[in-house]
Amino acid sequence: MDDLNELLEPGMLVRHQSHFDWGVGQVQSNIRGRITVNFPEMGKVVIEGSQVALIPVFNQ
Repeated sequence: MDDLNELLEPGMLVRHQSHFDWGVGQVQSNIRGRITVNFPEMGKVVIEGSQVALIPVFNQ
């Protein structure tokens, strides 16, 4: 599940697969599979990349 998450870099936009209501978040960091994302409706969230696949957003 975390193969795609490994490609995420700071500045990229993503959605949480289970929480679309959080909105489109911006990746802040991706360190050893722990991805920090700032979501407009949830704030800063640290996600374990091996447990949750984030969905990249390329056009908004």
